[in-house]
Amino acid sequence: MKNISIAAVVAAAIAVPAFAEDRAGWPESFTVGTASQGGTYFAYGSGWANLVADELGITGGGEVTGGPMQNMALVHTGDAQFGMTTMGPAAESLNGTNPIAPGLQMTNACAMFPMYQTPFAITTLKSSGIASIADIPAGAKIGFGPAGSTSDTYFPRMIETLGIEFERRNGGWNDLGTQLQDGLLDVIAFAAGVPTPAVSQLEVQTEVNFITFSEEEQAKILESFPVAPFTIPADTYETMTEDAQSVSMWNFAIANCDLPTSFVEAVVDVVMSDNERMKGIHKAARSTLPENWDKNNVLMWHPGAAKWFTENAGADIPADKIFSN
Repeated sequence: MKNISIAAVVAAAIAVPAFAEDRAGWPESFTVGTASQGGTYFAYGSGWANLVADELGITGGGEVTGGPMQNMALVHTGDAQFGMTTMGPAAESLNGTNPIAPGLQMTNACAMFPMYQTPFAITTLKSSGIASIADIPAGAKIGFGPAGSTSDTYFPRMIETLGIEFERRNGGWNDLGTQLQDGLLDVIAFAAGVPTPAVSQLEVQTEVNFITFSEEEQAKILESFPVAPFTIPADTYETMTEDAQSVSMWNFAIANCDLPTSFVEAVVDVVMSDNERMKGIHKAARSTLPENWDKNNVLMWHPGAAKWFTENAGADIPADKIFSN
C-alpha cells in the first residue's frame, strides 16, 4: 500500500503543470457566473467550473446569474472570480453603459479564453403557423430571456430593425419554454450557444419551427449590429431538417483582473488543453480552441491567460492589451 501511495503522489506531481505548483494567493474557492438554467451558459459554465475544480483540487462551481451583463459586473467587483460574456455586453460594460451600473466602467474584468459563438435564433410552435420572421404577427408576445442578457439586450433591437411590432417578455429559458407551450408566448428569441438545452427539451415535448433569417433580413442585421454571419447546422437538433441562417457574437470566459497569474494560467490550461473533454461538457465547445484567442477585440487580457496563449498557441498579444496594475 505504501508503494502504491508513493507512486500515486509521484504521478500526480508529474501531471501538475509547473505553473500550477506556485499557489501563492490562490483563492480557497471560486465561482463562475453563468446565466439562467436551461440556457447554454449554465450548462457550459457549470461544466468547466466543475472540471477546473476537479483538476486543480479546489472548491468551485457555476452560479445562476442574469447573464453577460451581470457577469461583467460580478467579475469586475470580485463577487465572482470568473464569468462568461459576449463581446457586445463586454464593450458596453467597459464604456459605462451596462444597465446594471450605468456610468461604471467595468475595467477589472479581463479576457481569459474563447468559448464559442452565440447565434441569435428564433423558435415557435409548429401549431402557431409562424414559419418565418415575416409571419410574426403585430403585437406578438416574444420571450427574450433574462433581463440584461445578450438576447434581451440585442434581440429586441434586431426585431425592431426588421419592422416587427411585439410585446416584450423576460424570464429564464426553461420558464419561457413552458410559457410557449402553454400559449402565453408566441415566439422565443434565443441568443445562446447551440444546441440550446431549452430548445432540445421543447422539441422532445412538442413540434417546433426553427425560424431562419432571409438573406435580406440577415444583411440588414449585419449592417446595424456588431455581429457576424452564422449558420446553424441542420444536425444541431433532432427535428431540424435544414440549415438555418443567423448571426452571432463571440463569447469569452472572463476573470477578475486581480487574480494571481499562476491561478488563471492553470485554469486556462485545464480548459484549453483537451478539447474533446470540453466537447463532452457541451457541443458548443467545438469552438473552444486555442487559435480563437484572436476573437477578443474588446477586453484586456488577464496576464495569466495571455501567458498561456503566447506560450501554447503562438498568440501575438500586444503588451498594451494585457492588464497591468
